[in-house]
Amino acid sequence: MPQHILLIEDDLSIAEMLLKALTKEGYNLTTASDGEEGLNAFERHTYDLILVDLMMPKVDGMEVIRQIRTRSAVPILIMSAKDSDVDKALGLGFGADDYVAKPFSMLEMTARIQSAIRRSTTYARLQQQEEQPQAQVLTYGNLRIDFDHFTVIRDGNEIQLTAKETDILKLFASNPNRVFTKAQLYGFIWKDDYMGDENVINVHIRRLREKIEEDPSHPVHIKTLWGIGYKWENG
Repeated sequence: MPQHILLIEDDLSIAEMLLKALTKEGYNLTTASDGEEGLNAFERHTYDLILVDLMMPKVDGMEVIRQIRTRSAVPILIMSAKDSDVDKALGLGFGADDYVAKPFSMLEMTARIQSAIRRSTTYARLQQQEEQPQAQVLTYGNLRIDFDHFTVIRDGNEIQLTAKETDILKLFASNPNRVFTKAQLYGFIWKDDYMGDENVINVHIRRLREKIEEDPSHPVHIKTLWGIGYKWENG
């Protein structure tokens, strides 16, 4: 059965190009020309991936992502020409999984779609195989990290984490002083080959620091090793 993609894009020329190319690749596409139409289409069918533009009329892409994430863990791939919008969608807890910068090549788009669907399928299969995990909570100074509930308590204040932030924090905190390159981080967290695009990793690291560090510009826990990667220090 062909994998089903919901494409939400108000630029008709881009939508037509994607519809033609992805149909040729064997995908089944449903298209919507604005956020409102996209949300209505989401309610009517089950999808393997959502491909959404951020700048749209009626309901913008970030609101579309937010509403979908309250009901589904379907992979969401965003398209945008503005890095600031990508930064917000990836980092503010809206739940996007990856992005493609406009203008894009169909080779890159197809590769990212395949990767996102593969990661989602693999994760779902592993989840079915795993037994119910034991509760896991780690404490470092003024930080109490609850991995099961995606929360950090810092100085008595509860801070909500996204799923990806939790995965990154768990990897770091469970391996203190171990250095992770960006390629390793991408492999461990996104379960895929690193394509050299640092923005996704940089956004998540910065947002995570803003949540757990008292002074994100001078982090105590998530340290940068310039030209190499990152490591966790207990502080």
